[in-house]
Amino acid sequence: MVTGEYRDFFVAMAGAAGALTGLLFVALSLTPHNSPKLDNPVIRQVRASAALIAFTNTLVVSLFGLVPETNLGYPAASMGVVGVLFTAAGIRTVLASVAATRARLRQAGLIVLLLSIFGAELICGGLVIAGINPEVAMHLIGYALCTSILVGVARAWEMVSDRDTGVVASLATLVEHKP
Repeated sequence: MVTGEYRDFFVAMAGAAGALTGLLFVALSLTPHNSPKLDNPVIRQVRASAALIAFTNTLVVSLFGLVPETNLGYPAASMGVVGVLFTAAGIRTVLASVAATRARLRQAGLIVLLLSIFGAELICGGLVIAGINPEVAMHLIGYALCTSILVGVARAWEMVSDRDTGVVASLATLVEHKP
């Protein structure tokens, strides 16, 4: 069902997601786990899991989108459900952790982004399945996949570099920087 420009898009997204997933596994295997400067292990696990689900989401939807005669709505809606459930489990895990309130609050941005990505995929996947404005829904699924890759890269970098890489934290670092 995916043809033309979308086919090229899904080929690129599948390649990027596959490569980034492989790099994430390498980074996880090389990152020290007993460093005294590491964040709370639960927050670290949530970061790693968020990066993995973001890359896996893009990989799954893109690969199934390349299968001939496949309605993209089904993999998009399925990954939307999986992603919303993953995010709910992540919320529960973070709230149940002994991490400081500040560390838990920093994960709120991640939660909002993940819920936005997976919610959009779930809704737009349903629209594609139902045949309701499928062109717009396909565009929104494409945007969700691009955002998913970017979230995965940010979470992986945050985890590997062992610091918050969000906009607010980055601006705070720049303001506090003394030449």
